Amino acid sequence: MKHWIKCSIGLIAVVVFAGAASGVMAQTVTGSIGNGSVTKGKASRATVVLSIPAGLHVNSAHPNSEYAIPTKVKATSNGARIGSVSYPRGKDRKFSFSDSTINVYEGRAAFGFNVTVPAGFKGNSISVRVAVKYQACTEEVCYPPKTKEITLTARVK
Repeated sequence: MKHWIKCSIGLIAVVVFAGAASGVMAQTVTGSIGNGSVTKGKASRATVVLSIPAGLHVNSAHPNSEYAIPTKVKATSNGARIGSVSYPRGKDRKFSFSDSTINVYEGRAAFGFNVTVPAGFKGNSISVRVAVKYQACTEEVCYPPKTKEITLTARVK
């Protein structure tokens, strides 16, 4: 009987952890450049969106805690100039594991930056690689940081 109880408790713990871990895996990163096309010699605005499932939050770019790993967005391109990333304001939240508030993103966080294609660009399209590094947390625990990468493309005119 005791063995059955121990096995049941262990199975419940695995199911609960797997459910929480699958939520951590459920963050998605999407994005676009302008309306899908860019003009040579002009800047276009790119937007990257981190979608965060209910019950989770990620530390903002400025979490106000020395232990919280900030969200960072890095964009690179071989054919275009990439401007600095604009980070949204987070929300100050108090959690049981911290004595002070931590600034976090919940639900959806959108990051923007300019993409400028040189006037002499010779291709028909441009691609921008974007890496979003974040740390997802619940009310009780923070998971190891993750980096999700996407490639944004746009037609050049």
